[in-house]
Amino acid sequence: MEDSHRVDDEANERIEEVRQEIWSWGAGTEGQLATGKLQDEHHPQLLSAFSSFGSLSLLSCGGAHVIALTPSGRVLTWGRGTSGQLGHGEMVNSLQPKPVESLESFVITHVSAGWNHSGFVSDTGYLFTCGDGSFGQLGHGDYKSLHFPVQVSHFGSRHVEQVACGMRHSLVLLEGHLGDHVYGFGSGKRGQLGTSNDKIRSSSVPQITLGLEDVKIVSIRANGDHSAALSANGQLYTWGRGFSGSSDVYHPHGVTASLSFTQAALGWNHALTLADDGEVFMLGGNHHGVLSNPQKTQLVKPMIEDSHEAIIERIPGLNGKEVLQIAAGAEHSALVTENGSIMTWGWGEHGQLGLGNTEDQASPQVVTLGHNHPVLDTSKLYCGSGFTFALRTCSCPSQNLV
Repeated sequence: MEDSHRVDDEANERIEEVRQEIWSWGAGTEGQLATGKLQDEHHPQLLSAFSSFGSLSLLSCGGAHVIALTPSGRVLTWGRGTSGQLGHGEMVNSLQPKPVESLESFVITHVSAGWNHSGFVSDTGYLFTCGDGSFGQLGHGDYKSLHFPVQVSHFGSRHVEQVACGMRHSLVLLEGHLGDHVYGFGSGKRGQLGTSNDKIRSSSVPQITLGLEDVKIVSIRANGDHSAALSANGQLYTWGRGFSGSSDVYHPHGVTASLSFTQAALGWNHALTLADDGEVFMLGGNHHGVLSNPQKTQLVKPMIEDSHEAIIERIPGLNGKEVLQIAAGAEHSALVTENGSIMTWGWGEHGQLGLGNTEDQASPQVVTLGHNHPVLDTSKLYCGSGFTFALRTCSCPSQNLV
């Protein structure tokens, strides 16, 4: 009987072996793909550069640099570093991931990569920023650039939960249920700070974002000159540069469609939203095929209350598949379906769609990662301006046990 139990235990050990794979593709001429090469990649590349760091829990992809977070709260950065955005104490590019040494004594829980600046949040609620500060986007009260992370003193004892870095601005979400818990700083000329009803050039000190005082915000997003926030009840708010030629919006406005959203992703000219039923919608995006075929999209209703031009559209071509996650680059989009399929569309000039070519795509296309067939395959996608990363967790039959 004892032998039979031992056999059962060994059989269970043979069932599966969980591993994480990290893939990248697209623009790579500044080292942002972590392949060790300064070149674009039109096919997904399986990376080995992270083997000494273990698994990753989160990525954030910026203009041409990437920030990675490990489950223990360690930070790695690579790619373009000429503005100090990598936080390594120098202003040079890095082809390989390197730890941000000045943050080693902190447990980092949230990160964001902007065009040329970076933000890091610790478990104690501290916010650190570095990189290009010429628009005040670092929040230190000046317009200087920094080549290593410095704590933003403005928040003092306030507990920061999230940071979102756009092209020339930043957003911060503070801990709390209601009240003055969303802040903006940096360039505000398109309304992306949401701090004034009038046009302001910039602010180097965090200012309260207006219009969200009675809303519980759970996540924030920034890219290009756009800003967005999701509330606890699934309401999406956007502000900043107008979509599809509509007017700029100077403080948060909610989606008027009768939909509840769980995720949002921003590009330079478009936004993606994921509804709680697994359907994907798009706002704007009439450049480089980033907008799916207008003849096939289904219009819902105007998205912003005082604009008749900004409309939200249902993305076609998914054949009823439920979508689990969305991501957006400058002018390309990506998603993961319920069966683990990765799909991309939009601008393809640098191979960022991962389809083996540089063509634009007007509707979602399936991307293939390698040739193995894992028992369980879950993926998470992250898009930079012209490149894409995928974290894939595979549960495969163990080949080390007989």
